[in-house]
Order: sequence, then structure tokens, then C-alpha cells
Amino acid sequence: MSIWKTKPLSVLLGEASESEKGLKRTLSSRSLVALGVGAIIGAGLFSLTGIAAADHAGPAVTISFILAAIGCAFAGLCYAEFASMIPVAGSAYTYSYATMGEFMAWIIGWDLVLEYALGAATVGVSWSRYLLELLAKFNIHLPPQLICSPWETLTLSNGTVIEGGIINLPAIFIVSLLSLLLIKGTKESASLNNFLVVLKVAVVIIFIVLGWKFIDPTNYVPYIPENTGVFGKFGWSGIAAGAGTVFFAFIGFDAVSTAAQEAKNPQKGMPIGILGSLVICTILYVLFSHVMTGLVPYYKFAGDAKPAATAFAVTGYDFLQTGLIIAILAGYTSVILVMLMGQSRVFYTMSKDGLLPPFFSEVHAKFRTPWKTNLFFLVFVSLFAGLVPVSDLGHMVSIGTLLAFVLVCIGVMVMRHKMPDAPRAFRTPLVPFVPVAGILICLALMYALPNESWARLVIWMALGIIIYFVYGKKNSKLNNPEK
Repeated sequence: MSIWKTKPLSVLLGEASESEKGLKRTLSSRSLVALGVGAIIGAGLFSLTGIAAADHAGPAVTISFILAAIGCAFAGLCYAEFASMIPVAGSAYTYSYATMGEFMAWIIGWDLVLEYALGAATVGVSWSRYLLELLAKFNIHLPPQLICSPWETLTLSNGTVIEGGIINLPAIFIVSLLSLLLIKGTKESASLNNFLVVLKVAVVIIFIVLGWKFIDPTNYVPYIPENTGVFGKFGWSGIAAGAGTVFFAFIGFDAVSTAAQEAKNPQKGMPIGILGSLVICTILYVLFSHVMTGLVPYYKFAGDAKPAATAFAVTGYDFLQTGLIIAILAGYTSVILVMLMGQSRVFYTMSKDGLLPPFFSEVHAKFRTPWKTNLFFLVFVSLFAGLVPVSDLGHMVSIGTLLAFVLVCIGVMVMRHKMPDAPRAFRTPLVPFVPVAGILICLALMYALPNESWARLVIWMALGIIIYFVYGKKNSKLNNPEK
């Protein structure tokens, strides 16, 4: 019984064909692109752009976005090849199982909890902040004890400072609502996501178009502020540090691959969904950040949790401010929806393999969704969103995603060596250059993250390894075919 035993490609393809008993195939290529855009455009664009500009890159935050996108593009090309070869739910977990063995598959599956579940919790907290701003415009104020966690300080728009509450109830509300929607069905969830994507992309375009004529060219001078003498504080090192900060804004394109088993034509739809969403979002990100730093001097975004609203105020279109907040809420909603969906599909697949209890792979008789997994993460993610400060959550998400990208890039090279003749509807170009470049860029971005991120990753992985050897290894269907 080897922990390095790989899952044969024939077995994975057999699982993908069991559509009558498993997940329902309802997603078109257009829905998959919308799924990716829905996961990508959200908290990163509307919140982290200002932080990256003020603390690291200045107006050159546009270059930071391009650098982060290049790293994602290399990983995305590798994801696209795997998704076209192995159209099974599970994303990087499934790909690692086929190339590097069961133990590495478990590691990456456990790691994806950091990306999807805690990512959903992070965005849920940000969603609650913008909801408070919207309600305040209508003179509606929720009890202070019910709008933030016990371990954080919250400053409201009217200047009121809350030194720790009891629980973040709005964050719990949105996570619970979307989890229940996912139980209802993937098609219904995708329909809502498509609507939200159209809404928030429209607002991003309006921001770019209306804001462009108000750009003050003097705000771009100097375009790359001189380094302060500290690594990561402006200059080219600041652009690199800014790329690590805004990387969170690209998290989510790989969520498309978790829905492979629900795609109508995964061999065609997966590459289109992954790469199409990445290209669309990169273009919008660069234009958005260019306009934002042109409207307001970059240093004024320091400590601003709502930089998009701050910048847009310069245009004088005050009547659109409420619409902007509503659109941002819509953007956050679709991000949470896609992340919760991605996490449930990863656990569904791990459970089908015996590495997690069968509870997680039970499909609802009517809705054909992994409803018990959705209920589990309703509780798990809600607790984190309601009780943990957003800064602590956000630090854990990026490092988990980068690790997943590294393993997928390695997996493509392994699969090319082990199974060079396997059918591939999409082939990653310039192998090994593309996967090696993806590995190096992702490792560099991981290196730039705070030490606390590494400490939390080590603790989380240690817990996962214990669970694998206590339960997963003993119940693995691959290593224990008699079970």
C-alpha cells in the first residue's frame, strides 16, 4: 500500500463518463468563462489595488497586475491541458492524483481548502463592509456587536470605532444564502452568477470610461516612485511586492477546472473557460488600475478599504456612488458563490476516492448536487467569516493558491514524461519552458509573502497530514480496492 500510487488516467476518464449517477452536465463554454470572471473580479480589484499602489508600486501598480497575470498565465496554460485531458471535478487535486500520487493529491486537496473555503470567508467579510456602507446611505445601522468579529477594530463611515464585536452577522448571512443556492443546483447557481458577472463587468467598464476623461496626468509622475531603501517599498522591488499583493485579485480562474464534471463539452470548454476568463480580467484590471491611480494620487489610498469609491468621487458623479457599491456587492457575491462551489467539488472528489468520509460525496436525489458537503461548508466558512479578522484570513489564501499552481505546473511535465501519447484536446505550448516559468514566478511570489503566511501554511499542512494517515490512507479506494 503505497502513498505514492497514482490514479490511472483510464479510471479518471471512467469516472467522468458516469454522468447519470454523478454531477449533472449543464455548463456551456460561455458559462465557464462567466464562472471564471465571476471568481476573479471581486475583492482583489475593488480593495487591494489601492493598497498595492499606496504601499508598494505607486501608479506602476498596472505593471504589478501584468506581472501577476504572467505568472497566472503560465499556470493557466498547464491547468488547461489537464482540464482537457481529465474532465473530472477536483481541479489540482485530481491532476496531482494522476501524476504525483495519492499523498501529494491529498496535500493539494487539503491546500485548496485555504484557497476556496477561506477565500470565500475573506470575501464574505469584505462583502459585509460594503453592505454597511450601502445601508448607511439609507440611514440604516446594524447593532455594533453584530457587524465585526471579537478580535478586530472596525471604523464606520461616520467615524464610529468599534473595538471588537460578537460576530459578523452579515458575512454569515451571505455565506449561508449562497450555500443554500448551491444545494438547489449548479444550473441555477450559474444563472445567478452570469447575471452578477454582467452587472459588475458593466460597472468596471463604466468606471473606466467615465473616469478616463478626469485623469490628471500629474498623478502619474513619477510612474515608478523611487525606492525608499526598503525592499518592496516602491521601485522595481515595489512592483514585485505589489504583484504579490494583487495576486489575490487573480485567485479564482482555476475554480473553472473544479466544474469540469459539470461541463457540457469539457475538452473544449475547459481551456476556453480558464484562459478566456484570465485574458478578459487582465485587460480590465490594467485599465481599471490605470484610471484609478490617474484620478487620485496613489499615496492617498493608504489604509483605504474602498479605493474604488474614493477615486470615483473625483468624477462628480455622486448619483452613481450607490450604484458602484451595489455593483461591488454583486461582484463579491459571485466570487463567494464560485469559491464555495469549487470547494464543495474538491471535497466531493476526495470523498469519492475514500480519502474523506462518504458523507462528502452524497449527491441529492433531486438536485444532483453534493448537498451535505455544501451544508458542511456553510457552517465551516460561516464560522471563519463571522469570527476571524479579514487580515488573518487573506494572508492564508494567496500562499495556498500559489502552492497549488506550482504543483499543477510540475504535474504537466510529469504527465508529458509518463504518458506522452495520451489524448490532449489542448496542449500547453513550449514545455518545459512554460511550466518551469510558472513554477519560478509562483515560488518568487510565495517568497515575498509575510512570514506569518508560511507559519500558518505549515500548521495547516501538518494538521492535514495527520488526518491523511489517521483516516485517508486506511480508507483510500485506490490503495484498498476491497473497500
